[in-house]
Amino acid sequence: MLQRIQTVYLILALVVSGVLPFVFPLWKAMDGKDYFFMMDMTYVTLFGLSMSASLLSILSFKKRQHQFVLGRLNMIFNLILLGLFVYRTLNLSGGTATVSEKGIGMFLPIVSIVLIVLANKAIKKDEDLVKSVDRLR
Repeated sequence: MLQRIQTVYLILALVVSGVLPFVFPLWKAMDGKDYFFMMDMTYVTLFGLSMSASLLSILSFKKRQHQFVLGRLNMIFNLILLGLFVYRTLNLSGGTATVSEKGIGMFLPIVSIVLIVLANKAIKKDEDLVKSVDRLR
């Protein structure tokens, strides 16, 4: 059902992975310019996969098990993205004269993972409720 709480969580995860990366930079380069996700094809691909998985999960509201699997897959995409951000952060030069600043965009995968975990928890709760009702018949 579309009016369930997991749909709200999934829509928020869709916004976090599909809209907010255009707004918030990942970090500032040493020359002072903002570095957005569109400047690297790997980030574009992973944010796109995360957004697509959230959208497919919303649209497959009648298949709760499929929704749950898509949520897990989406978490994997976001963990890979987070790992790439951590790797990139550790490799950024930290000279005293030109210190690069990390942007709020690097925390978007964490927010998305939290929202997907909450959605999967609600999906599991619905699945358990349906199974318990089926036992009574």
